[in-house]
Amino acid sequence: MATVQEYVLKTPPGGVKRYDHEALCDLLKVEDYSRVIFEQGVGREAIVRVYPANPLMGVREISVDDLLMDARGRITLGTYFDGSALRFRLFDPKTGNAQRGAVFGTTGAGKSRLVQAILVACKASGIVVHLADLKHGQSVPEAKGQVATRVTTQYETILMLRGLVAEAERRMVAYADLGRSGFVLGDPDPLTYGIVDEANRLLEKGAPFREEGALLIKELGRTGRSVGVGIIIAAQAGHLDELGGSDTLRAMLKEGEVILLRWSSAMMQQLVGDGLIPRGEALQPIPKVVGQVRKIRRYNEQRADDEDDVNSQGMLYHLTGIRPTSMARTYVVGSVAPCTGYDPVILDLYGGHAPPGETIDLEAHMTAKELKAAGDMGDGDADAAGPPSPDPEPDTATMSTAQRILAALPADGLAGVDLLAALNADGGRPVRLGSMRTTISGMRGKGQLARPDSTGLIVPAPAD
Repeated sequence: MATVQEYVLKTPPGGVKRYDHEALCDLLKVEDYSRVIFEQGVGREAIVRVYPANPLMGVREISVDDLLMDARGRITLGTYFDGSALRFRLFDPKTGNAQRGAVFGTTGAGKSRLVQAILVACKASGIVVHLADLKHGQSVPEAKGQVATRVTTQYETILMLRGLVAEAERRMVAYADLGRSGFVLGDPDPLTYGIVDEANRLLEKGAPFREEGALLIKELGRTGRSVGVGIIIAAQAGHLDELGGSDTLRAMLKEGEVILLRWSSAMMQQLVGDGLIPRGEALQPIPKVVGQVRKIRRYNEQRADDEDDVNSQGMLYHLTGIRPTSMARTYVVGSVAPCTGYDPVILDLYGGHAPPGETIDLEAHMTAKELKAAGDMGDGDADAAGPPSPDPEPDTATMSTAQRILAALPADGLAGVDLLAALNADGGRPVRLGSMRTTISGMRGKGQLARPDSTGLIVPAPAD
């Protein structure tokens, strides 16, 4: 029986920041690069292991027991190469915080199956989920009927996110009245999550609701966690600037749960630049085909039929875990081959019981303008016409600061710091804090903005 070879290396102070994985494999005379695992240890030590076969191949199927949240607020999604559990935190019982999460991966890397596992975990653990599946419901179709709210369009996603922000604000007021500074699990409110799959469609440049979507996700990531309202996004591994602007997500990612499946080079550069991966730290690449050996075939030598079959789905790095540079893999979620309908294995994982929580009333979070637009369609044509179309993107370069303020403000207002950030992200000329305050004072005098109240929010004047 083949054994694992292990080499303990002494490293320079601070550890190895750069290494050539291919050169290391050549030195060890190993043709299959995926069999060699390099891991930086503590202090001046590193470990190189050579496995007889890649240890992450042939992982078992996931179970509901794996996905039940434990006493530390974690679920088990899979395994590291050495058999240690890959855990993902949904709740921190020490601080009472819900979590902020992000899952990145290229097409076919296993992102949607990982999202399915998180959704099953939430249902099994009594966590309320409001889900946006922006691939028209195709990414996680089995989630239909398994979550409190499920939407499939960008406009509905905005309404859902508005509802989550409103729920977080309701809890803040209620907990303040109770003299409570944090969230207590289930007393009186349930742990709640907004999950946006294919979030890049909502937040990419040119998307009709990009600005408001980014602001709402930022607000949930910043204030929702302390009242038990978390946010998780899943997106293509492109570039963070395509996700509402890197500033929107930078703080959220550094403090949340971040998983990186097979990636693109642009995503890697951004993650390094934003400090999620130490500069110079090396992640072993995740190839499409694990175990593939590049070598010249002799004349008439037959190739294996499956030598180019993609088989690395679910391989990942948990960048904010305790082992950010150690490769892991999710357990198998659902059927291996595509199904002609809903996947029966995934449906069995969800179970037949009703999901926790109540559906968000989307219409309750429409603005007066949106309600009017929806009413103008007529009852007979509403379903065919769909939600009201967004207004054309304004040309901020030719707008006054007052016009830009009115364009940036949602109906329920913004804090001053968030309004300033929105103005300086709308493509117009830079706005200074003093200039913005002077403009706001003049707009209040003209009745364009509401007078300030105890909340301190800047709010548009109510319509006549």
